[in-house]
Amino acid sequence: MRWDGISEFVYVADYESFTRAAKELGISTAQVSRQISALEKRLNIKLLYRTTRKVSLTEEGRVFYQHCRGVLDGLDAAEQAVSNLQSKPQGRIKLTAPVTYGEQQLLPLINDFMVQYRDIEVTAFLSNQKIDLIDGSYDLAIRIGKLSDSTMMAKKLSRRTNFVCAAPAYLEKYGIPHSLSDLSQHNCLLGTRDYWHFIEDGKIDSGKNADKEKNLRVSGSVQYNSGHSLVDAALKGLGIVQLPDYYVQKYLASGELVSLLNNYREPEESIWAIYPHNRHLSPKIRLLVDYLAEHLV
Repeated sequence: MRWDGISEFVYVADYESFTRAAKELGISTAQVSRQISALEKRLNIKLLYRTTRKVSLTEEGRVFYQHCRGVLDGLDAAEQAVSNLQSKPQGRIKLTAPVTYGEQQLLPLINDFMVQYRDIEVTAFLSNQKIDLIDGSYDLAIRIGKLSDSTMMAKKLSRRTNFVCAAPAYLEKYGIPHSLSDLSQHNCLLGTRDYWHFIEDGKIDSGKNADKEKNLRVSGSVQYNSGHSLVDAALKGLGIVQLPDYYVQKYLASGELVSLLNNYREPEESIWAIYPHNRHLSPKIRLLVDYLAEHLV
């Protein structure tokens, strides 16, 4: 009897919905409600606040949830470990990732991965919008930068660096900016935002100020929502651009672009694989995540 109502309670807490929990468990909403009511009565505590619009955890419910979540995750892991001892990874993986990073870095690696694991299928939806993983039934998402959603589990895969750069021809004609204030005198090639990221005062190695970031508003004659088009504009001497390393590295190496304001360069951004707390990583997903962590640069 100590297990009665535990799964129902955890699923309601995960989805903040009796209806969604019932659907995931394959039982009726009434049964979910009865099981949780019986659990509360047995424990002699109130676990959930219920209104017509919202379900939320009480303080006692939050404490109980953390322990129960861990127990269920452990049980899932034990069952998965036993059931997959003799099986090979197979089935479909559904993921989402940013458009350009997905096209240039991620999907080519996933294609290599699928050459090795022929029984795995992948559905990828590339979008620069934050997709709800649970509502969309996604197994995982690739995200770049700071993570804001604490309800997700995360594994760091790699990192990227943003470079400010321009073509030698542009710099010969208009001069080299040596400080952030100099950018106001230059044509800055814009992406979807009208500001760039920097370390304030160029103190990237100065201890307590090393993480002091600055968003600097810039302007210019070009604004594209395409990194490839911005690189092309910079190569043709139209102005200065700030873009991630995977757009500009080969041109920096060849000298077709020159890196600028290096002392003001912001810290590297992390690239993450995230997945829901309530979704145990199956062998095929763990295999893909580990593969990406090993091969992404």
